[in-house]
Amino acid sequence: MTRSPDPAAAPADTDVAVVGGGPAGLLLAAELRLGGARVTVLDERDGPTTESRATTLHARTMEILDARGLLEELGTPPNEPRGHFGGLPLDLTLPGPHPGQWKVPQGRTEQLLQDRAVALGADLRRHHRVTAVRPGPDTVRVDAETPDGPVSVTARWLVACDGEDSTVRRLTDPDFPGRDAEHELLRADVTGLDIPDRRFQRLPRGLAIAATRAGLTRVMVHRFGRPVADRDGKDPAFTEVAEVWRSVTGEDISGGEPHWLNAFGDAHRQLAAYRHGRVLFAGDAAHRQMPSGGQALNLALQDAFNLGWKLAAAVRGDAGEDLLDSYHEERHRVGRQVLANIDAQGALLLGDPGTEPFRALLAELLRREPVRAHLAGVISGTALAYRTAGTGHPLLGARLPDTALHRPDGTAVRSAELLRTGRGLLLPAGLDLREAVRPWAGRVDLADAAPAADGPLPAREALLVRPDGHVAWAGEHPDGLAEALGRWFGPPAAHH
Repeated sequence: MTRSPDPAAAPADTDVAVVGGGPAGLLLAAELRLGGARVTVLDERDGPTTESRATTLHARTMEILDARGLLEELGTPPNEPRGHFGGLPLDLTLPGPHPGQWKVPQGRTEQLLQDRAVALGADLRRHHRVTAVRPGPDTVRVDAETPDGPVSVTARWLVACDGEDSTVRRLTDPDFPGRDAEHELLRADVTGLDIPDRRFQRLPRGLAIAATRAGLTRVMVHRFGRPVADRDGKDPAFTEVAEVWRSVTGEDISGGEPHWLNAFGDAHRQLAAYRHGRVLFAGDAAHRQMPSGGQALNLALQDAFNLGWKLAAAVRGDAGEDLLDSYHEERHRVGRQVLANIDAQGALLLGDPGTEPFRALLAELLRREPVRAHLAGVISGTALAYRTAGTGHPLLGARLPDTALHRPDGTAVRSAELLRTGRGLLLPAGLDLREAVRPWAGRVDLADAAPAADGPLPAREALLVRPDGHVAWAGEHPDGLAEALGRWFGPPAAHH
């Protein structure tokens, strides 16, 4: 009997197929193109979302956009220094160029990232609904339905960025441990309402939130003890939202005009592995959590920023399996930490009146600056540091602080500007490292600028910075530099 050829063994049409054209998928596509990979994005929608959805960008995400030169195009969105932890007010202000949280509609974020990805040469294919994923030893075939009929795309790698109800995750069935939602919030954006603003108001029968901006009121409501509905992917009716709102607040909002409705719960799941051979997962496709304070969107974007340069290096042949595996190692740990803090917030926010003693205790602790700063750093993403082998230097694994650097001609350049190439960066701090870095030319840039003596960077220590802005090596001497360069940027060129 003649065996049929493996459909995934066909030559690749593209280096990376990204399933999902939301914020994470579009940022990933832009990062892959910046690193030289061919990218095809498959998305079933006709364009960026027109729904409100996530509207918060935290400080670390703003730093990421800054490092790729996108802030000027974004403009200056409204800034709110105050966030929350489980509904308790929390000042998110920390040292850095983008303190607090920045209010940007998700559609604007998607449009910004789409424009960048397409400008860099990403192949964005709308109206493509994925129906099958066929991994092979060297490629992955993706089948999709389109208005013009079925199509197939064969890629060397596939990344699922298709959200909490990920089609790729359903088709490939990786281990996705955790629990389903135990509490549910109903959410609606409504015009024509005249109700008081409420910031996490806990009433005897439930939780109510309302905020009106430019005539549009977002309401969110949870009734204590109400079971989670089996919605089968469908949004709630406005009549249901209005009924629950009235039962909790006593107010009638049924006369308003709804523009967007959805329901979300406090599910807590995380893939056991973010990489399965040539199939990888990022964003909500890799973890499911309550979208508390915008953390889900920011976690997803930061997943993509970690993965993009590593997968591009694998495509170019500059990286081995260990670099690609570091995506799971680093982001799974971060995801676990963020999901744990979101889980704690869900218990505080949605728990019945029996949680009030715990809320009172936390409110007292939040008045202590070390506690406030710690939680603000976790939520904003600025406290993140990856585990990196080395000397124990305080900057090792942390993000490079934003600061002004001075060139020999007297001009200044910000550290974020030096990351815009998408390559690694070596800040020599007065050391002659030209020969040391030469075998990695084209992968690591040697900066011609030095930090100020009174700035946040060490004036006498050289720093090796990854394309995602995290410090990979630090030292007053070149000891260990070649090893770090090989670890993060692949083997040295044979001839240089």
